[in-house]
Amino acid sequence: MSDKRLKTNFCELTGVKYPIVQTGMGWVAGPSLVIATCQAGALGILAAATLTFDEMVKAIEEIKKNTDNPFGVNLRTDALDIESRVEHLIESQVPVASFAQAPTQRIVERLKEAEVIVIPTVGAARHAEKVAELGVDAVIAQGSEGGGHTGVIPTSLLIPQVIDSVKVPVIAAGGFTDGRGLAAALAWGASGIAMGTRFLLTSESDIPDNVKNVYLSTSSTQTVVTKAIDGAPQRVISNKMVERLEKARLLAFPIALINALRFRRLSGTTFKSLITEGLRMKKTQKLSWSQVALAANAPMLTKATMVDGHLEVGILPTGQGVGSINELPTSEELVRRIVEEATNSLDRFMES
Repeated sequence: MSDKRLKTNFCELTGVKYPIVQTGMGWVAGPSLVIATCQAGALGILAAATLTFDEMVKAIEEIKKNTDNPFGVNLRTDALDIESRVEHLIESQVPVASFAQAPTQRIVERLKEAEVIVIPTVGAARHAEKVAELGVDAVIAQGSEGGGHTGVIPTSLLIPQVIDSVKVPVIAAGGFTDGRGLAAALAWGASGIAMGTRFLLTSESDIPDNVKNVYLSTSSTQTVVTKAIDGAPQRVISNKMVERLEKARLLAFPIALINALRFRRLSGTTFKSLITEGLRMKKTQKLSWSQVALAANAPMLTKATMVDGHLEVGILPTGQGVGSINELPTSEELVRRIVEEATNSLDRFMES
């Protein structure tokens, strides 16, 4: 029987057994990882932002076929087919929709009308307040220790600020890897934790073994936050690709084009795919062509590593907690361990 102290309002909201979320990491959080996470009693989130519409439909079908537990789907609010994706989530009775960007009022209202739980990710208290006004059901607050696109406020400062600013459940993210982190988040007043890198480094994660080995050998001091990839701050493992981009900021546009071409040759990605991504970003985000080249190139640089295993032309998004990870458990083993550690930590706290 699970510890009642771990039965938070987030568990009641979503129907999950434990207040643990596996984030929707692009190119990483596919059906196998989501299914394993859900079966372990946590909330798995499918990374649909990097899938075509048809691929998303197929992935949702696979998840529903292999687990009856609640799961989520992460969407990009700026996707050209966002309305179709939202409608498919509703038709498929997906329990949770998550967003890395703030969803629009229209999207929130449509999802809530269909009783889909809406959970965006925020990086500041003011962002949490804005999405709370839209009527979202909960927020994931990611501190600067988090991987990929991240904010500048440390997790230990951000979480209390967000909790104080909104009345919806707050899930803490940014640097969490174990049950002690869950206990700490609960002590701050959070309703659970969300983890990306820790779930990336499980046996059900589909990323290539050579890439996993790089993560396992990386210390917490070997990550950097850079704007050189797409103009927005991203935490990644420091490698030669990032160093080249950092040193060539004034040549960002040609560097991005060269990287895209190198990636295309190695992975077989078509010019059409690169151009389509660029045009979509220019239309939805009103970027300059220089910004488009960088922004369109960014997901390709991630795909180069996470899907194709080409470390020489890719980037490695990571949370700073990577330095605390040295093995690849199953998702079930990971969740069970986190629950046990959190329970033991709470016991010690009560005894002191």
